[in-house]
Amino acid sequence: MKKIFLMFVLLIAFHAQTVYADRGSIPFKPNIKIFEPVQRAMIAWNGQEEILLLSTDLKASDSTKVLEVIPLPSEPVVKKGDIEVFKRATELINRKLRERHAMALGKGRAEGVVKPPAGEVTFHKKIGAHDISVTHVLDSDGFIEWVEKYLKSAGVENPLIPEAMKEVIAEYLNEGFSWFVFDVVELDENPKTNEAIQYRFKTDFLFYPVKITRTEEGYTSIKLLILTPLLLSKFPGIPINEVKLRHEPVSISSRELRSLSEEMDDLLGHREDMKLRIWEIRGKLSSFEKDLIAR
Repeated sequence: MKKIFLMFVLLIAFHAQTVYADRGSIPFKPNIKIFEPVQRAMIAWNGQEEILLLSTDLKASDSTKVLEVIPLPSEPVVKKGDIEVFKRATELINRKLRERHAMALGKGRAEGVVKPPAGEVTFHKKIGAHDISVTHVLDSDGFIEWVEKYLKSAGVENPLIPEAMKEVIAEYLNEGFSWFVFDVVELDENPKTNEAIQYRFKTDFLFYPVKITRTEEGYTSIKLLILTPLLLSKFPGIPINEVKLRHEPVSISSRELRSLSEEMDDLLGHREDMKLRIWEIRGKLSSFEKDLIAR
């Protein structure tokens, strides 16, 4: 029991060492490598609609603008999010796990207490300017044409769309995905933290894009705060055995969720028994053939 408790204490901190998830990147300069050393994401899904809150730390091997591509199952409403939600949600999970552990101690089922980390999110520098556009794509040729035209209008003389990116976009279009978010950020060798951006869209499954990152190299560790009315059991995308539950789910009330996000509380219908937990997905980026889909 002591080992189990120590394990969840070490794992509950909501940060990643190496992350390249959620989007594909097209640098305006050729032969530039893009790195996402930290990514934070929180998903609230009610069975019909999803709120996806994202923030990433980004850097590049040289100064460049980068076009990031995020596929979504329907047209999103995009707005600035509250980056403090990640910290408050992690602190809430930690508090509830401490309370659960204290109850176990009172019943003689645990041997020692180790204080879990506070769940602080570390930032390097704010990127205040996002150039975001939501585009409805009808076919892969249209996507490539749009991106190349966009890059040329931004001053790129010979825009090069990687073949791997063309292939994965064609896969999304064949699967019925025709909405893409394009986000331009300016990067250099110093890590910078994106302001949180919130995407709200209709979907009959919980969705998080992963295979779009097949265009990148290396390994990834994706950590997601997941909030739903009930626990989920069907994973038609990435197999359930590859989605690791970092700790036992905690139940939170409408009042507690409202302290994190009023919009998420409204989305989930002010329930008193919502389930909050952290999922983790690890693997080689080139190995991801499917997205995270759950019901």
